[in-house]
Amino acid sequence: MIKVKPFCALRPTEALVDKCAALPYDVMSSSEAREMVTGNPYSFLRVDRAEINLEKGVDIYSEIVYKTAKDTLDGYERDGVYINDNERKFYFYRQIMGEQSQTGIVGCASVDDYLENRIKKHEFTRADKEIDRINHVDTCSAHTGPIFLCYKGSDTLDGIIERETSKEPIYDFVSEDGVRHTVWQTSSREIDAKIEESFKSLDALYIADGHHRCASAVKVGLKRREANKGYTGDEEFNYFLSVIFPSKTLKILDYNRLLKDLNGYGVDDFLKIVEEKVGKLTKCEGSAPYRPQKKHEVGVYVGAQWYKLEFYPELCNSERASERLDCAILQNNLLSPILGIDDPRTNKRIDFAGGIRGLDYLVKRCNEDMQMAISMHPTSLEDLMAVADSGDVMPPKSTWFEPKLRSGILIHKF
Repeated sequence: MIKVKPFCALRPTEALVDKCAALPYDVMSSSEAREMVTGNPYSFLRVDRAEINLEKGVDIYSEIVYKTAKDTLDGYERDGVYINDNERKFYFYRQIMGEQSQTGIVGCASVDDYLENRIKKHEFTRADKEIDRINHVDTCSAHTGPIFLCYKGSDTLDGIIERETSKEPIYDFVSEDGVRHTVWQTSSREIDAKIEESFKSLDALYIADGHHRCASAVKVGLKRREANKGYTGDEEFNYFLSVIFPSKTLKILDYNRLLKDLNGYGVDDFLKIVEEKVGKLTKCEGSAPYRPQKKHEVGVYVGAQWYKLEFYPELCNSERASERLDCAILQNNLLSPILGIDDPRTNKRIDFAGGIRGLDYLVKRCNEDMQMAISMHPTSLEDLMAVADSGDVMPPKSTWFEPKLRSGILIHKF
């Protein structure tokens, strides 16, 4: 049984929502964030990356940064940039990027569902990244960036989304990157109750994106429980802000690889050992980048030439769902044994490029600072959920979701 609750949102005025809404804090550097907020005093990056309000060179993990985040958020509320909804509601958030459209239910998911693995994970998290968001969430007493969740299927929830989003939205704007963002709130308490009951019929939710934010929110909840021994479980700190999408509407983009060198191999010798050990190579005609057409094939760009690489079937038959993923097959049979990339998380000879950049970006990098690029076929939602259901984790850099959820549109204070 899944518990998701409506909440009293803190949200921008309609006139300022397009200026407040910001990309997630972890998709840009501090210097990039400073540049992005130039001329915009309302950008939510001023809360999520509060060091940009301070002098350059400040320790971005220092106490003053988290205090500045709280002071900035409080100032937005005090000055009327943000308003409080005084009634608990669910919301609906639609994003349209090109032909991709996805609409999710915005509510607060349960800390206990996460702890008891009804909210399923597919990634490891890093303690240092968790500590930063723990301090941020705890100091602000607010969940400022929603967690990107999905569910396998519910005709009832899908029907509610369709009906409620046919009504007048509270926000409708296009961000600077061309993504359209539209937000509705539920029209009645009866609809809120129906949504809450419908989630209870589900066995699981899945984290699509935001593992570190989710883990941090949960740990703040546990910290507050420790400080409030008589907690009932109904307190706001027992829940965290989420946007929950039907999985059938989501799209995972490719997450491509770039290599600085061939580990001492010449191009011909490298191609020879790849065909011996990994799969069938086919030289591509023309100069257009090769986009893999199906699972278990990748594109290889080396020596100014594209090749299609089809993995040998015996490499694709592991009993573990995570080991049947293309990124795992590539890592276990090419990147590690042939190129010496044992840990792609830390090795400086490998870089990654989300599919939003396009395949021409791979060629550009090979003309600048890389020797080889590998274009990947996107991981499917079915594969992601199979890995999560098995209790396993995905290899690093397995998925790239677009469009990214914007922070600063709906905030959960606790």
